[in-house]
Amino acid sequence: MQLISINLGAEETLVRPNKTEQTGIFKRPVAGPLQINLDGLPGDFIGDARNHGGPDQAIYIYGLADYEWWARELGRATFPGLFGENLTISELESANFNIGDWLRIGQVLLQVSAPRIPCGTLAGRMELPAFVKQFRQAGRPGLYCRVLAAGTLQIGQTVSVEKYPGETVSIARAMSDYYEPELSETDLRLYLRAPITSRMRAEKEAQLERRLNRSATR
Repeated sequence: MQLISINLGAEETLVRPNKTEQTGIFKRPVAGPLQINLDGLPGDFIGDARNHGGPDQAIYIYGLADYEWWARELGRATFPGLFGENLTISELESANFNIGDWLRIGQVLLQVSAPRIPCGTLAGRMELPAFVKQFRQAGRPGLYCRVLAAGTLQIGQTVSVEKYPGETVSIARAMSDYYEPELSETDLRLYLRAPITSRMRAEKEAQLERRLNRSATR
């Protein structure tokens, strides 16, 4: 696989039904080389810091193979940065990854931490009101990553993948389970043993606490 595009988003206004927001989803390719640090790419605007960005979700990746699928599904051209990703990688299909997997690009080391959960901002970007549901059903969420080793990125660099050897869950399952409010205790404990994001960890810990409290009162 190769890094085919590095994309940055400036602050822009997105107008959608019943809401106007400031967003960095309109990502555009930059020539590079570009330094990446533990917080991501300098100059990349984060409009919704509650759900995006931070050390656990410093970089969002989308694959050219997934984009090719979407071009057929939507009947329209796709291009790097369309879904708001920072890095576009050839041949990458996000459903094949697990939380914890590593991607190395030169000196840069990334670790997969979460799937992308679609929101109204993405639907507004696509100008498709039903796109949140469509993106969810497609099972091609892309990869949020933490940066374990900083460095310089350059278009054309080789991207290598190493699978995480510990207990974990697939990106596809993590996306599906996001919409399941009643996971079993076994499943919740599996998530908590995996290298998930701090946001996801807080959610799963709260779900586990509710489940244990219900069991204790029976």
